[in-house]
Amino acid sequence: MRIRFLASRAATAREALARLTALYGQAPVRSAEVIVALGGDGFMLETLHTPGLRDLPVYGMNCGTIGFLMNALAEEGLPERLAVAEEAILHPLEMRAENVSGRVTEALAVNEVSLLRQGPQGARLRISVDGRERLPELVCDGALVATPAGSTAYNYSAHGPILPIGAGVLALTAMSAYRPRRWRGAILPSTAVVRFDVLDPIKRPVMADADSRASVRDVANVTVRSRPDLCHRLLFDPGHGLEERLIREQFV
Repeated sequence: MRIRFLASRAATAREALARLTALYGQAPVRSAEVIVALGGDGFMLETLHTPGLRDLPVYGMNCGTIGFLMNALAEEGLPERLAVAEEAILHPLEMRAENVSGRVTEALAVNEVSLLRQGPQGARLRISVDGRERLPELVCDGALVATPAGSTAYNYSAHGPILPIGAGVLALTAMSAYRPRRWRGAILPSTAVVRFDVLDPIKRPVMADADSRASVRDVANVTVRSRPDLCHRLLFDPGHGLEERLIREQFV
């Protein structure tokens, strides 16, 4: 099996990279059959966002502090582990953010697209789903749309629900909602198109962010939709797949 190893900047990841490439070689990207990413969840997201790698399955090995998307680090028997690995297909979100000057930024997110207040005052957002206004005003610290894969990340910290991978839904979650009081959000079909309009963007500025990688300040509106035509392929050891991890996380 032709393996391309990628490593984060962490010392443990660089050391593992040296040992693994000595054992199994280092295939060029153009001829690789699989990517092995060495690091934590942040590096896995970086790998999934790397142009030219989207068509290759990615097997992560944890050399970081958080490894929800990673497998255990073990150097022996790697080809055998890859041969029997379970595959999970992830579809990213697409963010289209327009700022107050009319500039449009588009970006993809594997985990979530989030809106956050920039200043001391809470954000005022109007939320529409599939062109229909659903919430005329949400006063909050922020709001996000999360995929099932991202539902255990920022979304879970904001008290959003954990979503099964195959459920075909997205989580719309509010952060510190002030009005409506204690509004937690909604579970939407994955086909939904969610639009946020910032009400009073000058006095109460808001920023939008895709996977903490593409940030846009002073947004006027943000549209979020799933991209089922785009696929990320993650590999997991048998019995430790993403579906099992999402279920197990709910009983911790």
